[in-house]
Amino acid sequence: MTISFGHTPLPEKQKDILKKAIRLEWITIGFLVITVTLVFLVLGNSQAMKAAWIEDLLSFIPPLVFLVAVRIARRTPNPKHPYGYHRSVGVGHLVAAVALVTMGTFLIIDSSSGLLAAEHPSIGSVHLFGQVFWLGWLMMGVMALIALPPVFIGRAKMKLARELHDKVLYADADMNKADWMTAVGSIVGVGGIGLGLWWADAAAALFIAGSILWDGIKNTRAAIEDLMDMRAMTFDDAKPHPIVHQVDDYLRSLDWIADAGSRVRDQGHVFHIEAFVVPRQPREISVAQLDEARQACVDLDWKVQDIVLVPVTELPDVVTQRRTPSSR
Repeated sequence: MTISFGHTPLPEKQKDILKKAIRLEWITIGFLVITVTLVFLVLGNSQAMKAAWIEDLLSFIPPLVFLVAVRIARRTPNPKHPYGYHRSVGVGHLVAAVALVTMGTFLIIDSSSGLLAAEHPSIGSVHLFGQVFWLGWLMMGVMALIALPPVFIGRAKMKLARELHDKVLYADADMNKADWMTAVGSIVGVGGIGLGLWWADAAAALFIAGSILWDGIKNTRAAIEDLMDMRAMTFDDAKPHPIVHQVDDYLRSLDWIADAGSRVRDQGHVFHIEAFVVPRQPREISVAQLDEARQACVDLDWKVQDIVLVPVTELPDVVTQRRTPSSR
């Protein structure tokens, strides 16, 4: 079966990886359903537990956005959308990030007001199996139970995000890997209440809210920069994507090209490249040479979906400036 993003067919390796990523996201959703239910059942009056529960609810957004974006990105280009639907990944990334910022901000305000008002949360008891238990033990037990699985799921997603060049999947994986901190923060907050440290619960809630807000700000910035056609970066935005230099180096290696430079924009999973070439003998280049060079660049990496070769007498400044060290 042919699996593609737009009109870019995926290699066999990426097909398998995409299937694994989709399966992992469904597993994540199933795990979150269980987690949200368990945490809700032992919520009590703890602000830390409430913040953790809300974070679990927010954790539904990235996997759902990934599943929707992948489906939309498969649509082929048409006259209305000549570049395809790859930007659905960037739009989904932005939607998820803004949701995190909004809820993180709300939780910080809510937790801070409780701390400033010196609210003393109380945790009652519960009857279970004919015994009376302090509800706090159940709270901490549930948080300890759900702390580790997301870490392993996140690490598995991280490897897949690299191969698919999917920033929504990366953002989801990054959040999963940090979920243990939320669980630990909740345990500390509830334990603090048990020890008579009323402020520990609000402080733990603030810590969780701050983590949510930071994830949101970081991902909002990355999503906006991608939608503004910032130069193509790696899936984790750590450095410029190496395909840029690979294309330039290949073009410069051709005997009929004196110099070459390109600008690359990230469409989502794939790239759109404008490569400028300075021919040694401008009057002697042919359409066949340009088409052969273009196809060879496409063959360098499956993510090179579209590339146009533009013969010029001199490289544009925006291309030559990239060769000197500069900030992101």
